Amino acid sequence: MAVTSPIPGARFVDPAVLARVGNLELVAKSVVDGLINGTHRSPFFGASVDFAEHRGYVSGDDIRRVDWRVYARTDKYYIKEFEADSNANFSVLLDVSKSMSFGEKISKLDYGKTLAGCLTYMANQQRDRVGLITFDHDIVNHVPPSAKHLEVVLHTLDRATATRPGQIGPPLRKLAEHFGRRGIIVVISDFYAEPDEIFEGLGPLRFRGNDVVMFHVLDPREIDFGFVEPSSFEDLESGDQIPIIPDKLAEQYRKLITEHTETLAKRAAEQQMDYMLLNTEMPIDFALFRFLSMRERLASRR
Repeated sequence: MAVTSPIPGARFVDPAVLARVGNLELVAKSVVDGLINGTHRSPFFGASVDFAEHRGYVSGDDIRRVDWRVYARTDKYYIKEFEADSNANFSVLLDVSKSMSFGEKISKLDYGKTLAGCLTYMANQQRDRVGLITFDHDIVNHVPPSAKHLEVVLHTLDRATATRPGQIGPPLRKLAEHFGRRGIIVVISDFYAEPDEIFEGLGPLRFRGNDVVMFHVLDPREIDFGFVEPSSFEDLESGDQIPIIPDKLAEQYRKLITEHTETLAKRAAEQQMDYMLLNTEMPIDFALFRFLSMRERLASRR
């Protein structure tokens, strides 16, 4: 079992999902700051199996670190240095605005909670410090990253509700000051905002050296507009109702949503962020496997 104690929010850590991706790790694409041994590259040299570089021997160096093969070729003493592995700050930024309550079989919010719970559990298992921030038009809850905060994160996920309108830009800009230390930041949202507003919020997080991941969670009907009968559609953010005949709107809607997702993917790539579009019918283990295997491939190329 992934979580054995009956703590609130444990239902968001699915043992079956974790078992299917158990051979993968949540690897940072870029260098992170860390204090204890973990699974990420650290900017500091230390004891590890991964060779980094040679440097000249100086008085006081451990003679066991002398590269005797290099000495045999050059008749000079060189010390082998290795890249230290590091733990990281791992934070989930979860959108809890009212539009996240939408969903037929499962709401976008519950899907996002499960995704957040599984990723947080995995990060905690590899000794990363884990935290969570929920937001709508403002910051709702803030759990700072800590090695001891897994239960607090799960409890906060359990209590999160989507009840207020959202505005992604202001809370993300406000959050930049909380991420002075480089780490991994996962943003889970339906990203119902203009791309400029989204990246004006995410930009400062990336500028500070964080590894930013965008999970764009949508219900399948929001992607393919699979509605048939004329009816009134309610804007979950404003409460406004609009009468719509789906046949006349479907093609235009699909074009707009495709343009939006393609723009987000392109701009994320330009700013060296990861972007993944998920629909809530995609099994969580499949989504995680695809994402984590992609990260491992990128890390192996460094």
